Amino acid sequence: MAKKIVIVGGVGGGSTVASQIRRLDNQAEITLFERGANIAFSNCGMPYFIGGTVPVRDDILPDVEKFAKKYNVDVRIHSEVTQIDRTKKSVTYQNDSGKYEEPYDVLILSPGAHASVPPIKGLTEQNTFTLRTIPDMDRINAFINENNPQTCAIVGGGFVGLEMAENIRDRNIDCCIIDHSEHVMTLVDSDMAAHIHDHLDEKGVQLFLNTSLDSFANHGRTLHLNNGKSLETDMTILAVGIKPNTELAKQADLSLGETGAIHVNEFMQTSDPAIYALGDAAETPDFLTGAPSNVALASPAHRQAYIIANHLHHTPIRYQGALGTSIVKVFDLTVTSTGHTSESLKQTSFQFQTVTHEALSNAGYFPGAEKLSIKILFARETGTLLGGQVIGGKGTDKRLAVLATAIKGGLTVADLTELELGYAPPYSSPKDPINIIGYKAVDALNKN
Repeated sequence: MAKKIVIVGGVGGGSTVASQIRRLDNQAEITLFERGANIAFSNCGMPYFIGGTVPVRDDILPDVEKFAKKYNVDVRIHSEVTQIDRTKKSVTYQNDSGKYEEPYDVLILSPGAHASVPPIKGLTEQNTFTLRTIPDMDRINAFINENNPQTCAIVGGGFVGLEMAENIRDRNIDCCIIDHSEHVMTLVDSDMAAHIHDHLDEKGVQLFLNTSLDSFANHGRTLHLNNGKSLETDMTILAVGIKPNTELAKQADLSLGETGAIHVNEFMQTSDPAIYALGDAAETPDFLTGAPSNVALASPAHRQAYIIANHLHHTPIRYQGALGTSIVKVFDLTVTSTGHTSESLKQTSFQFQTVTHEALSNAGYFPGAEKLSIKILFARETGTLLGGQVIGGKGTDKRLAVLATAIKGGLTVADLTELELGYAPPYSSPKDPINIIGYKAVDALNKN
């Protein structure tokens, strides 16, 4: 008898797990509920639509009908699941027509996360925005088109904040970034973040670091900061992080983890074996330490979808955890990170060392060589790689990919010297920067 599989939520997790299940099972009855209008969209593409790099809105929105037909999935948009009855194995959902029940054999939760909005006095939705969903994107774009703002304050210097700074500037709007940390992009160390700070300054983005937003005034146009200063702005974008959507899990009395996300086992099952969870709402282990983590990135969600589909097909594959490999474009810089930073390693039992290296993307005599800054973190006793950060121009993503693969493979800094990486003058040097930083790290270990 065909399994009745119900999926709650689309985007990277829900839509991908539906397609992966169908790849393995032609008979399963798959129903996907999405409370919004789109079962999938490119979160990462939204800033670039606002900035005009991606000119066509529909380019970041897969067609619902094509998806449903291709994978034979009963897709129900504008339908919000409000309750889970684990005893009856059914969910309650509501849409414009009313409230209904849907039975399941297997339930998969992919509810995602929502943008954090701190309780800031004086906040008004008229000119204060978050960017997490397509309606958020449309609100920002409409405000810019209709009001022609000249200034924008961005609160938060993470992925969204940095991407929006570039795209706001592309709309000829002056902007600043306010961040409570000592540097932007806390997924890299402070010495690496200094490159980002310099580049933002070159691009006319003012930074207010070690600074928080205390309150709004003047209908959201005046920002009072915790250092006693005030800013005037036409619009504000809050990019201070996200929180997993766990309301359904709580209602169903499913276990939550230490991070506040839904606890799952190595096969992505919740505390109820008939219910799985994945994506931004799931707590999974850190690949290196095994500590609970909540990684809101597309690549881990896609891997988790594969794990669930195979587990349902009785070919179990264990999820090994996430490295948190990240990449973001900041104007002309590519900023990347994989594994742990110095700050995160200080919270573990690892004794570690770091080495940095400044290099060029390709042979210096060949036109177009661009600067690269590389940093690796490794175990003091064994030299095992624990983290890597690369910031620069072209070739940055390639070096990050090598480091992420090396960490996943358990390689040491000595192994980096042995890597045989492709060489031609337009692409690298005979000894790639990854080889050279490996040699520098080996020398550092030998001095211990």
